[in-house]
Amino acid sequence: MQWIALTTEEKFASLLEQSKINPVLIFKHSTRCSVSAMAKRSFEQAWPTSANAEVYLLDLIAYRSVSNLIADKLSVVHQSPQALLLKDGKCIYNASHEDINAAYISSLV
Repeated sequence: MQWIALTTEEKFASLLEQSKINPVLIFKHSTRCSVSAMAKRSFEQAWPTSANAEVYLLDLIAYRSVSNLIADKLSVVHQSPQALLLKDGKCIYNASHEDINAAYISSLV
């Protein structure tokens, strides 16, 4: 799976704009949490290579300010792990832990 690192608040702002053209998925991941690691691994195995969305990985430990901005701008409660699908500048899917469903997300893109 080709993750794209999400590391700056400016990049998040550009993703909101980008989502008006193509869907964008953000996977928020804690590198210190075994549950997050398992969810990430399950997601990677289930995500279809044919899905039409760029997939960004946010390391919550290294880039907590970006995660806080996302929670604020999208009006979502911070979770870890968490998958957020952006489309038309809005969050249309928000799930965490075992509720993250790669097949369902890919059907939305």
